[in-house]
Amino acid sequence: MGGGDLEGVWRREAAHVLGALVRRYGDFDACEDAAQEAVTAAAVHWPRDGLPANPRAWLIRAASNRLIDNWRGERARTAREAAEAGDRAAAPIDHPVDHDDSLHVLLLCCHPALSEGSQVALTLRAVGGLTTEQIAAAFLVPVATMAQRISRAKATLARSGARLRDVGARDLPERVRSVRQVLYLIFNEGYTRSGGTDLVDVSLTREAVRLTRELHGRLPSDTETTGLLALMLLTEARAPARVDARGELVPLADQDRTRWNGPMIAEGVALLERALPTGPVESFQLQAAIAAVHDEAAAYGDTDWPQIAELYLMLERIAPGPVVTMNRAVAVAMTEGPHEALRLLDPLLRDPGLAGNHRLHAVRAHLQEQAGDRDAARKSYMEASRLTTSRPEQRYLSRRAEALGQ
Repeated sequence: MGGGDLEGVWRREAAHVLGALVRRYGDFDACEDAAQEAVTAAAVHWPRDGLPANPRAWLIRAASNRLIDNWRGERARTAREAAEAGDRAAAPIDHPVDHDDSLHVLLLCCHPALSEGSQVALTLRAVGGLTTEQIAAAFLVPVATMAQRISRAKATLARSGARLRDVGARDLPERVRSVRQVLYLIFNEGYTRSGGTDLVDVSLTREAVRLTRELHGRLPSDTETTGLLALMLLTEARAPARVDARGELVPLADQDRTRWNGPMIAEGVALLERALPTGPVESFQLQAAIAAVHDEAAAYGDTDWPQIAELYLMLERIAPGPVVTMNRAVAVAMTEGPHEALRLLDPLLRDPGLAGNHRLHAVRAHLQEQAGDRDAARKSYMEASRLTTSRPEQRYLSRRAEALGQ
């Protein structure tokens, strides 16, 4: 059994194993550490002995034994701890092959006491099964920094008294909304890296899609979760054409659409068609609808821009924000002209909080170029290139600026 096989098993089973342990023993921090130790043990035993018939049960048993050993090792501290450890050791752990706590673990990792960054890190570690090193590499921070972030997140959960299955029916919609947002952030960071030498991190996009499939499988009637899965699939379908052979960014207008993933697009469209008529239309469903319009156009020139502009207007009404306004401006430029689109950006340019947003300057440059103001566009491209920390984006924006200076 290779390392890749083990990693795949662990990705699938991480939340199930942790859920079983937390439900039985209650201590999230200790259980998460024991689960990680169990997969380390599997890396030693499985290549030698073969994949067990029930990998999940094997991992649960190994982690449970590790917990019990740890508690037994602390017996000398107090008689109370010795009795507690003895009680736990005597009680058999139930292997919940038919008892799924993975959704509850996901909800726990997105507890409102945690910051958004901590929710993302803990979700990838405890539910996604990524190592601390993998998460640190994905977010371009030192391993020690990420380890501290995860440790603090677990400590915060302990202080808040968070427990598995502590989400009541009244709180469930808001907590699920947080889970969706965390998964969306993970996907976006993988699809367009915020920094570093690579534009895309497929390990993050694939993990976000996998976890969103899990969430959708447990909440199939939640139309916004369906919309999020559709959005990810319809966006990820374009990934093969987003960079060229040298790893350079290829804008949507220039992408080879024959390289797009047709089956993924078909699945995304089918999900969207099931979601839209059955529930309130929310943000992810509208974003998925926009992605579907792009994906179903045979060529960039065939794009239904009036429909996209209208969808962005709807999105701006229910989920306003600078990114939505920027994207709407691009669509408006294609329907009403670049000058009208530039007027939409004026309020954003007056916002001091957006002064360092490279995307705002890049969109402005694109619109100025469409309007024929080459000098202004060149300056905006240069500013956007200066502000971004993504090397592929820097190179693309610099090339655009150089082309306008010739």
